[in-house]
Amino acid sequence: MAFSNAQLDHFASILEEAAEKEVMPAFGHLGKGAIRTKEGPIDLVTDADEASERLITKRLLASFPNSIVIGEEAVAKGETNLDSLKDATLAFIIDPIDGTRNYATATPLFGLIGAVVEKGEITAGVIIEPITQRRFCALKGKGAWSQLSNGERTPLKVAPPVPVDQMEIHLSTGFMPQELRDRVNSRLSHVGAVSMFLCSAHDYRLLGEGYRHGLMYYKLMPWDHAAGWLIHQEAGGYSAHFDGTPYRPYHTTGGILYAPDEASWKALHKELLAP
Repeated sequence: MAFSNAQLDHFASILEEAAEKEVMPAFGHLGKGAIRTKEGPIDLVTDADEASERLITKRLLASFPNSIVIGEEAVAKGETNLDSLKDATLAFIIDPIDGTRNYATATPLFGLIGAVVEKGEITAGVIIEPITQRRFCALKGKGAWSQLSNGERTPLKVAPPVPVDQMEIHLSTGFMPQELRDRVNSRLSHVGAVSMFLCSAHDYRLLGEGYRHGLMYYKLMPWDHAAGWLIHQEAGGYSAHFDGTPYRPYHTTGGILYAPDEASWKALHKELLAP
């Protein structure tokens, strides 16, 4: 099946329901017992993350009974895994709260992310921004757009190409091997401006809206990147792993670099990543 516009609208509405019922009521009101660590001190989960994912999963399985749902928190608990992404006829990848570290400290830089994967291909993606009640959506081959709560849509288009020393980029080097991390960090002065939001949802929506030129990540969990990758691609951008190969939703290593076009990607890659 090819995921339709109507199905994407329904998918987005499920994420918005979770934002309204589970995410926003707890924002700024989380007690210490409602925030926990997973794999390390900066890898957080909250009661709201888990409640949001439960609601989304329940709604999706009721609406798409032959699908599978791969949620970040379910994977963390060992209740599901990523192996089925390659062959599933219809899979939903869910990040019930992206930017949990921000959310847990009442910092309004977080979102909900959902991607659709059909037989190993990303065919739809949506980012929900609960604070402004906006959607950022993409359908494979049909473009990307932002959407207000009243339904008004605006097409998304990446920023025009500029020289590397004028590029504004977001990046995260924290999970890189030390040698690569040192190389990239030592070259950041080659770029116009560099920042990090600790939130893929906002990184990708700024990239899709044309407010940033580039983005770089090393760790590639699909709930963080699958939807944003499609939004960027459908908005006209170019991306690839650090070695130049194409990204797939079941890839969790290899890094990824984004730019407005292939020539810009090569120039940014040379400045930041080339030995």
